[in-house]
Amino acid sequence: MNAPSTVWPSPAKLNLFLYITGRRENGYHDLQTLFQFVDYGDTLTITPNESGTITLSPDIEGIPCEDNLIYRAASALKTHANSSLGAHIHVEKVLPMGGGLGGGSSNAATTLVALNYLWQTNIDEDTLANMGLALGADVPVFVRGRAAFAEGVGEKLQPADAPEKWFLVTKPAISIPTAAVFGHSDLPRNTPYRSLTELLSTKHENDCEKIVRELFPEVDKALKWLLEYAPSRLTGTGACVFAEFDSEQEAREVHKNLPDWLSGFVAQGVNRSPLLSALSDYAD
Repeated sequence: MNAPSTVWPSPAKLNLFLYITGRRENGYHDLQTLFQFVDYGDTLTITPNESGTITLSPDIEGIPCEDNLIYRAASALKTHANSSLGAHIHVEKVLPMGGGLGGGSSNAATTLVALNYLWQTNIDEDTLANMGLALGADVPVFVRGRAAFAEGVGEKLQPADAPEKWFLVTKPAISIPTAAVFGHSDLPRNTPYRSLTELLSTKHENDCEKIVRELFPEVDKALKWLLEYAPSRLTGTGACVFAEFDSEQEAREVHKNLPDWLSGFVAQGVNRSPLLSALSDYAD
């Protein structure tokens, strides 16, 4: 197999809202959240081969290759399909780690979708999504590639359309461990359960935001700055916060004013993942 290299997008996601409706005996939380992709993210360049091994570049300091979600995703697919093929995967990272943008989950999903196509393993979407769930709760939504309303611990997905607004996504110079937020005694855990129709028609909020702002002053400072310009909130458990705009120009004007203690990018929300578009292009 002398297959050429192909390039695959690994987009970020935003939680347009996030509500915690309960806590289970096993410690997991019941959620209601709305995932939307943005047209910005990491890039995976994948070169299939007949070596039977999975190799990655560049190395990520402090993370052994076997623990990398990309490697684990490729290995899971290879085992499930009983494939003798291998691949080299090069990652161009632009999404911050620990930001709540789903970068690692997106990388894993792109690996599953791309290698399923490149190795011609012909595994159906439901099976790929279930394989992704074993890697992380957010992986299935990236595999399916459609904006979605999620319930349960995030595994119950139904496609949903949200306005495709423009966003300025910013990150203070910190990373937030999810466990520090979900394990906090003061985290709201009894938000009333509501239908998607009701949730879409009310102001979007994030139940994690108050705790994150208290624990991490840098996030509080970032939100105070953004709220001067547009409706803004936390995504996931942070540390990234985003402001929403009706036009690209408005978002870019504010981006020009970004203070030096904040990094950020402008992107449009999309209900169809760039990964699905790439798969369609290659399949054609």
